[in-house]
Amino acid sequence: MDAFSGIVLLDKPAGITSFQALFPLKRVFHTRRVGHAGSLDMRASGLIVAAVGRATRLLSYVEAAQKSYSFRLHLGYETATLEWDGELTEQDSREVSFSLTEVEAVLSKFRGLIQQVPPNYSAIKIKGHRASDLMLRGREFEIPARAVTIDRLEIKGVATTPTENSSGRAVASIDMECDCSKGTYIRSLCRDIALELGSFGCVSHIRRTRIGALPVTAAVSPDALVVEDLKTSQSVLPFPSVAFTQDQMAIIRNGGYVPWNAPIVIPEGLEKLVFALDENGVAQSLCTYEPGRILSKFFIGVGE
Repeated sequence: MDAFSGIVLLDKPAGITSFQALFPLKRVFHTRRVGHAGSLDMRASGLIVAAVGRATRLLSYVEAAQKSYSFRLHLGYETATLEWDGELTEQDSREVSFSLTEVEAVLSKFRGLIQQVPPNYSAIKIKGHRASDLMLRGREFEIPARAVTIDRLEIKGVATTPTENSSGRAVASIDMECDCSKGTYIRSLCRDIALELGSFGCVSHIRRTRIGALPVTAAVSPDALVVEDLKTSQSVLPFPSVAFTQDQMAIIRNGGYVPWNAPIVIPEGLEKLVFALDENGVAQSLCTYEPGRILSKFFIGVGE
């Protein structure tokens, strides 16, 4: 029986995996039923949307949302992992430098719908095996390009703080931000921008700052997590909510439907889904809204 069901916004620190960031949820909420939407690389920090109990069923809707990142592009060298401190694989031998104007001139090629090849060190599956595991075993493989969308890509300025433990010599380090679709790899983006400039590139300081409308400023460090940080599903996801009577909720909980003729405004671009709230204003189910009725999709409440 689940004693808790809801959403937690975590600010993952760099240096731990996304999976490790979930450990405090298991302790605080006394359950193994936890999950998260959209992993971050171990070296990356920032927002992870996690869920507890039956609310884990909602994570696929979170994962599909647009994401925002800040990061630092290093031009002049490349590493095996495409991170600033990985094994050096390429070093530009020229005494070159790149101005912000030169970098900005190529960014238009990376805005909108683009084809991107994920990094070899990634969780992409190749015939059932993680690409990163195949790399560690010395296997040869190719990862096909896939379509991703970058809605915003901006230069914020030349990096003003040093980046420690760099594996190569950077001829320029530039702080940037982007808004992008699910499946976009910032490491690949930096590699490809550098290649377009005729050089090599890698990245540091990756930080996810937003998922959908959820900002990292609303998140809590995993080490500081307490029960009060659990958010209701309807406060996090953008689906409309409908309040039901006790009898109506009993029908919904049993997988049935409730006749419904009152209009419900569905935000543009969203599926016709609504939260069914009980008499206490707590979301108990996610439902499908159809003309004339609201039909149970799945239960997200506690108990049972």
